[in-house]
Amino acid sequence: MPGPTAPPTSDEALFERFLEMLAAERGAAPNTLKAYAADLADFAAFARTRRVRAAEAVTEVLSGYLSSLSAQGLSARTAARRLSCLRQFHRFLARDGLRPDDPTLPIDSPRSRPALPRFLSEDEVSALLDAASPGGGMSARRQPVALAALEILYATGMRVSEMLSLPRRALGGDGMTLLVRGKGGRERLVPLSDEAREASLAMLKARDAARPPAAAGRRDDAWLFAGRDAGRALTRQGFDLILAEAGRAAGLDPARLSPHVMRHSFATHMLSRGADLRSLQMLLGHADIGTTQIYTHVLAERLQRLVAAHHPLAAARPSSAEGKG
Repeated sequence: MPGPTAPPTSDEALFERFLEMLAAERGAAPNTLKAYAADLADFAAFARTRRVRAAEAVTEVLSGYLSSLSAQGLSARTAARRLSCLRQFHRFLARDGLRPDDPTLPIDSPRSRPALPRFLSEDEVSALLDAASPGGGMSARRQPVALAALEILYATGMRVSEMLSLPRRALGGDGMTLLVRGKGGRERLVPLSDEAREASLAMLKARDAARPPAAAGRRDDAWLFAGRDAGRALTRQGFDLILAEAGRAAGLDPARLSPHVMRHSFATHMLSRGADLRSLQMLLGHADIGTTQIYTHVLAERLQRLVAAHHPLAAARPSSAEGKG
């Protein structure tokens, strides 16, 4: 099957026209144009090894290029980005009548494996909570806030944005649950541990005791986690500083800590101790259980342990170490 008729101008000239179109019609940023120029040049170099111009490459050449990226150890995300550039380039050629087809149409975009969530071990979480407790090494001003926040995050798995938007009255009622407003305005009830409730009440007591007498009776203290100005909620940046101090006091690398790491730790530890995905989905506030399935690696590990411990043949067969003895 013959390839498409070669465009009448050089690859370099066509690249330039393509990039000018991106800038003029789509407002592409300079860094985007620079990255696309590099991607096009890289593909052109590969195409020359196949004795073909980039602008007249057929599907097999493009597929070979993507395979070469994988062989070089480049990530699927990088390959997908380069394919996106080549798709746009060849669509531009077809739109302007410079070639009769789009050779990228049959090619599926490379899919990257979802990254496993980063989480702390149960011992590390315990060390973090100990560090945030009275006498744990944190400053007196930040300690009550750190302990209340960490207890709530680890007890509920809620997002930091959800926690920081909790009103002070959230601790009212029976104190057994919190009403959380999540993404898209969806509300859910999450159980609150005794430790989290006690730490939160202690934080509020310390805050009230520190308020100047002139502020007594004011009703601007509306947030459970208030900033320096009691009328405003604690910011995400402010909480990050508190979390980093707690991490240092616990002997943990602050770079490993984030509110989302606490959320992942909650989910991972719940699954490892027997929770099911559907219940975890409700607790985390995921609209789609597919989002919750990033934690299935924990289920796989647990199932392996269950089989090893309870399968009738597991005890009957000697281990590999015993077989070599």
